[in-house]
Amino acid sequence: MPSPFLHPAAICETSSIGSGTRIWAFTHILPGAVIGQDCNICDHVFIESDVIIGDRVTVKCGVQLWDGLRIADDVFIGPNATFTNDRFPRSRQRHAKKLNTTLDTACSIGAGAIVLPGLQIGTHAVVGAGAVVTHDVPPYAIVVGNPARIIGYEEDCQPAETSSGVDVEASVRSALEVIAGVSFVQFPKFRDLRGSLIPIEFSDSLPFQPRRLFRVSEVTSQRIRGEHAHRECHQLLMCVNGSIRVLVDNGRQRREVVLDNPQQGLHIAPMVWASQRGFTADAVAMVLASHPYDNADYIRNYDDFRRVTTGGGL
Repeated sequence: MPSPFLHPAAICETSSIGSGTRIWAFTHILPGAVIGQDCNICDHVFIESDVIIGDRVTVKCGVQLWDGLRIADDVFIGPNATFTNDRFPRSRQRHAKKLNTTLDTACSIGAGAIVLPGLQIGTHAVVGAGAVVTHDVPPYAIVVGNPARIIGYEEDCQPAETSSGVDVEASVRSALEVIAGVSFVQFPKFRDLRGSLIPIEFSDSLPFQPRRLFRVSEVTSQRIRGEHAHRECHQLLMCVNGSIRVLVDNGRQRREVVLDNPQQGLHIAPMVWASQRGFTADAVAMVLASHPYDNADYIRNYDDFRRVTTGGGL
């Protein structure tokens, strides 16, 4: 790779710049900042001392990168995106420690977006133009609005399918056939003048023997639950009232479906990452688990999960 390019109208006070990086006019970089290889730092960018930037990062015009920002490889930052590192700023009052904000590998920050301090933007996530990010953004999620909300997932995700109806729709079955370790379970329903009954026979109806049951309700629609995988535990997720959106990811492909039929359950095998969002106000989820609660069985970091599923170990 060629040596770094520094425009004559730029001010660069750090020596930690990787080969092939281009720094354009009216950019000011303070001592101590670290910039990787083959980056493109456009006009009118300001970078403070405690900033670390990986390789092949693009920072468009009019961006300020403040102390505590950690930017991984292949990140895109759009023009005039704003980052903050102090929840309670005051003139002439500097906190001893700034909050770190992390932009994970290959995520994108749209033009004019605002990211609050101390957050993590997950790998391959997309923050829409003008969004105001107030919470962590999960890997591959697409968020827009103020405050930013998930509207879908990038890459392999298809638009959310629904599981409503007497049987699982063919489109939903097809979507999940490519996700190893995920399947729908259909339960019978009996209706008469007294109401309806949906029985679950533990010995015959389920792909595992349950040892634990828990219920989730009263979740505000903007909250995300789950965001983990299990090493050994099987789960069967049912929405007995209302509806929820469920993302399933086996480390190679991911799909999102909508659970809105109490007659169906979603079997999530070990080593499948799952998260839930979009709870309706009346949503009630019930989960059957094959193992008692064991914190050691959880994988809560998505990068760790990907390393395990690709053979990297943990």
